[in-house]
Amino acid sequence: MSPVSMPGPTRTAVIAIGAATLTLLGALTVYGSGDVSASPPPEPKVQDTFDSLGPDVHAAKLKSGRTAHYSDTGNKDGKPVLFIGGTGTSARAAHMTDFFRSTREDLGLRLISVERNGFGDTEFDKKLGKADFASDTLEVLDQLGVDDVSVIAISGGGPYAAELAGRAPGRISALHLAAALPPYGTKPAYCSMSDDALADTVRDSIRDPRKWWAFPDDSPVKTIPGFADTAYEEGARTYNQRGQQADPAPQVHEQKLYCGRPGPDLKKLDAPVYLYGGKKDTTVPPATLTTWQQALPGKAKVRTYADSGHDVQYRHWDQILVDLAGHGERTVVCRGKHTRVLPADEADRALAKGKATLGSCAWKNG
Repeated sequence: MSPVSMPGPTRTAVIAIGAATLTLLGALTVYGSGDVSASPPPEPKVQDTFDSLGPDVHAAKLKSGRTAHYSDTGNKDGKPVLFIGGTGTSARAAHMTDFFRSTREDLGLRLISVERNGFGDTEFDKKLGKADFASDTLEVLDQLGVDDVSVIAISGGGPYAAELAGRAPGRISALHLAAALPPYGTKPAYCSMSDDALADTVRDSIRDPRKWWAFPDDSPVKTIPGFADTAYEEGARTYNQRGQQADPAPQVHEQKLYCGRPGPDLKKLDAPVYLYGGKKDTTVPPATLTTWQQALPGKAKVRTYADSGHDVQYRHWDQILVDLAGHGERTVVCRGKHTRVLPADEADRALAKGKATLGSCAWKNG
């Protein structure tokens, strides 16, 4: 029986199948021939602005004739925060906290960091001390139009933060000290060493940033993508940026400045103070928190962490950011699958019941 003599329904089905086949063949012919009448794939999207690769380092000419190098990152209308990095860091050290950059930006914080004598881009002058850093920093803040500023000092940045607070207490809106070395109490053991002997002890580690920035194998920072390499780049910048080829003189000079006792008088400081310490810290041991408390007027808020050593400033940077933004009555926890910033008493109850852990959920998911 020929197709044309088939009953109605069967004939209709054959015609439909034939039409569909022709349509498919036609479509293949259109795309195969490059017919421009066909719909193109969706337009690819390319961003209109650059993503940041980290803070720029700027130069400011000072009244003294010196040049200060500094970084300034975040919304210029945001809350200004002076970041004072540990010993052996450059003006770009704040970049090492960018693993929580989104949180910092959401909290409206502006990070400013002024480089210290002999590191990174800044020429070494053996005549300069902590008071010069404080003076230079205040002048940089003046040039930026910043009056009051919160301060976060890490490790070897502690003595410089104390110098600044003693010199200009009225300009400090809050002082945050994370695993920060105090310029009070017992002097470090190396203070009795000669400059040459001290240079011998630091020379190899500052030549190799992997040694200078070596964290223990169990350090939480190991879970931060790219953290180690960012730290190594920071170390290389600090000791080689100007072609100084890891000259130990600036490092020795700075460490000897830490030997000065007693530190500045802080009795005029009228600002909230936060202290952060890691119970496993052997570089700046937990006992130094008491040393700070004895030198500070009023009562400081103390946060200590059993999960941290001398990496507490990174492991709990999320909490430090929240404190810097003025929410010190709240605690950052991971509850379930989401990070919460709860009132302290509510967070304490959740932690006690094992329903939350301290810090962002990123630490559990890293």
